[in-house]
Amino acid sequence: MKFNPDFWAIIIGGSSGFGLATAEKLAAHGMNLCIVHRDRRGSMSKIEPCFEKLRSTGVSVLTFNLDGLSVDGRTRVLDALATELGNTGRVRMLLHAVAFGNLKLLVPHTVSDAPGLTRKKIAQQADIAPDVFDRVVGDAFENGADCLHALVDPPEYNTRQFLGKEDFARTIQAMGFNIVEWVADIFERKFFAKDARVLSLTSEGNSVAWRGYAAVAAAKAVLESVSRAMAVEFAPYGLRSNIIQAGVTDTAALRAIPGNRHIKARAGLRNPFGRLTTPEDVANVIFLLCLDEAAWINGALICADGGERIS
Repeated sequence: MKFNPDFWAIIIGGSSGFGLATAEKLAAHGMNLCIVHRDRRGSMSKIEPCFEKLRSTGVSVLTFNLDGLSVDGRTRVLDALATELGNTGRVRMLLHAVAFGNLKLLVPHTVSDAPGLTRKKIAQQADIAPDVFDRVVGDAFENGADCLHALVDPPEYNTRQFLGKEDFARTIQAMGFNIVEWVADIFERKFFAKDARVLSLTSEGNSVAWRGYAAVAAAKAVLESVSRAMAVEFAPYGLRSNIIQAGVTDTAALRAIPGNRHIKARAGLRNPFGRLTTPEDVANVIFLLCLDEAAWINGALICADGGERIS
C-alpha cells in the first residue's frame, strides 16, 4: 500500500524512539517526511545515517535540528515546508513525539532498606556471604532477571533539587500544549489535507504515580485534554485528533526516568505477551491511523501496549 505522493507527515521529535520508527514505517509506504528534532552536534553522526536511509526509500525528507518548541523554530520549519508543498502537497499527519520534561521529585525520598534486609535473611538461610548474594542478585537483575525487582535496592533519586514553578511550566508547554501551537499554525497556512490526522503520545504515567514523573504526568493530562478539544473543534475542517498510549518502551526518554529499570521489569512481567512494547509496535499503530479506513477514529485514546494496561 502506498500513500498519495502529495502527502506529508510532520514529526516533531523524529530522530529517535517513536518518532524515528514512525518515519521509517511511513517512508516505506511512500509518505514524504518533515522531521523536527533537537540533538547535539556530536549525536548527528549516528542520526544522519538514519535520515539517509529514509531518503533512500524515494520519498522527500526535510530535517530540521532546531528548537521546535519556539515560535521562531516552528516558523522556520513551516516556511521551508511551504516551498516543498507547492500547490499540491498537503500535510496528512502531524505527530508530536517530544520528550522534553523535568524529572525532579516533589520532596525528598527516603529509600527503603527492606530489599537489603530481605537479601540478608535469604543469604543467612542459604549460608551464603551477604555481599556475594547481593552481587549475584544485582548482576542477575541487570542482565534481565526482572522477577528480582523486589529484591534489588530501590532506585536512587536526586534529593537536592526539586520541582519548581518553571520546571512545571516548561514541561507542560513542551509536552502538553505545544501541539496546539503547531496545529494552529499549520491550519492557518492551509497546509492540512482535507482528511488529516493529528497524533500525540501519552503513557501510563497519566494515571499511575511514578516518582520523579509529576511534571511530565501533569503535561500528559494537559495533552490528553487539548487532544480531545482539537478533536471536537477541528473536526468540521477535516482534522482527526487522537492520543496513543504506548506501553513501557525502552527508549532514551524512558531511560531518563529515575527508576526506569524497575519500571521496565514490572512492565515486562505483567504484559500478556511477556515483553516490553517496541517503537515499531507503536509506529505500526500510527501507520494504521493514517489510512483512509481510520477516518472515523477521532478523540480517542488508543492503547498500543499488548494489553499491559489491563493486566
